[in-house]
Amino acid sequence: MTRRFLLATCAAAGAVAVAATAQPVAAQPAPTSAVRLLAINDFHGNLEPPTGSSANAVDEDGKTVLAGGAAHLAAHLKRLTDRNTLKVAQGDLIGASPLISAAYHDEPSVEFLGDVGVTASAVGNHEFDEGYKELHRIQWGGCHPKDGCSPAGKWKGAKFTYLAANVLKEKKNKPALKPWTIRYVNGVRVGFIGVVTKTTPSIVTAEGIEGLRFEDEVVSANKAAKELKARGVHAMVLLVHEGDQTPAGQRPDACGTVPGAGTRIAKEADPDIDVVLAGHTHQQYLCSVTDPAGKPRLYSSGSSFGRVITQVDFQVDRRTNDVVRSTLKGDNHVVTRDITDQPTADFVAEWKERVSTIANKPIGRITADLRRTASSAGESALGDVIADAHLEATKGLGAQIAVTNPGGIRTDFDFKPSGGEGEGVVTYGEAFAVQPFSNVTGVTSLTGAQLDELLEQQWTSAGEKILQPSANFRFTIDRSRPVGDRVSAITVNGAPVDPAATYKISANNFLLGGGDGFTTFTKGSGTALGPIDLDALVAYFGAHSPIAPPALDRISGQ
Repeated sequence: MTRRFLLATCAAAGAVAVAATAQPVAAQPAPTSAVRLLAINDFHGNLEPPTGSSANAVDEDGKTVLAGGAAHLAAHLKRLTDRNTLKVAQGDLIGASPLISAAYHDEPSVEFLGDVGVTASAVGNHEFDEGYKELHRIQWGGCHPKDGCSPAGKWKGAKFTYLAANVLKEKKNKPALKPWTIRYVNGVRVGFIGVVTKTTPSIVTAEGIEGLRFEDEVVSANKAAKELKARGVHAMVLLVHEGDQTPAGQRPDACGTVPGAGTRIAKEADPDIDVVLAGHTHQQYLCSVTDPAGKPRLYSSGSSFGRVITQVDFQVDRRTNDVVRSTLKGDNHVVTRDITDQPTADFVAEWKERVSTIANKPIGRITADLRRTASSAGESALGDVIADAHLEATKGLGAQIAVTNPGGIRTDFDFKPSGGEGEGVVTYGEAFAVQPFSNVTGVTSLTGAQLDELLEQQWTSAGEKILQPSANFRFTIDRSRPVGDRVSAITVNGAPVDPAATYKISANNFLLGGGDGFTTFTKGSGTALGPIDLDALVAYFGAHSPIAPPALDRISGQ
């Protein structure tokens, strides 16, 4: 079974044979130029090899192997690079990052990606985690306005270009970032267009994207394609931070996608776009879709955390300046850990040393594992503890109850030591890994009726997201009932919620801005902000250690 994507293999081979036969003795210039693309997506600042389930990748043989890490990624990129190679990415290169990168606002990761040769990337939703102004600083340089320069000195800016054709400044109705860019390789020009999921406003904090408008991905990509065509560029690649889901355990060279937002973009984008490289869903797939002109084009995604490199090879016709579709070949390479780039390993070690004094500081203790694993009702021990921490941190703002979103809890607290800290000891670095977004806690006032409305929003067309409640906030769910009528028996401090009464609820600013589809939060009044969620968690550990996993009895039903 072939492990490579190939369009019209026989036709392409025949063309090569005919061309070889027709060649005169005096060699003529080749009618086409070879181009290779190497792409990554959703790196999320994983300079060190990811751990836990995030460390695993399914390879071409269906085996689960350890993968990822900057030193290994750099080595594989070097092995796959030839003189006709361009390296690109599909967004979420930064944000939701481990402390080694996030402590210095992801400058180490952006530096690494530039050093390995990434030349252009679509912007991802997580590039907006610290706001548009911070993204602008990452692109163009300068020290952080609050934290100053990193130990490496003044930030010089990214060596690659962030692209976002569908992100506009509302007042000026102009692109907030470059919509497209052109790169020259092997005597030809290749145009790259970048778009980010149009759902970005619902999955990032409102403050971070204030004044920005996110338009439809296809409409924006097609507009950018028209602009490239006007400049005589017909070899085009769409870098899109959106994608599809796949079955668990799928090999990197399989398609098997559940058609969704990514497939829609890949099928509907301008027919002059030859390749669609995707991301966002952290899945690996290699597909062929039919464009609006009825021709096949490559559509792929390369997992996440630097575990997979997507390779695309094609020929560009020098007369038409377009990709010869029959020459398109694709492959997804798993970044195994059997080869290492030593200069990159040294670079990572240097940044690890710089952040070690922060990361290794103990903040408290636990009596057993605190995990995100949910009960049948959707409640987790770690979610409960975080909600309790947020409530305690915002009581000065009048908070009566608290909730947190499960998607903001990124890993578990393990009782077993990860280093030399001892059993049950929780370090700042471990706490950061659990709450990496630097979201701000806050309080808003909702009526009892609005609380019920809020809890009914735990089910949407995008799936289920059960809010994790503080100890004094309880409710029952029944998934057998219709969406919109699944929650009952809501209590605060043991008393039934009064639909007409007002309650002050604590949540992070992502939720308060309507994130994850919880739009009822935006109807709140008297909103006030408190400490950063990580600071709230650190303070809670300091006040309550050792912390035992709470009983999972705050959400009843199933």
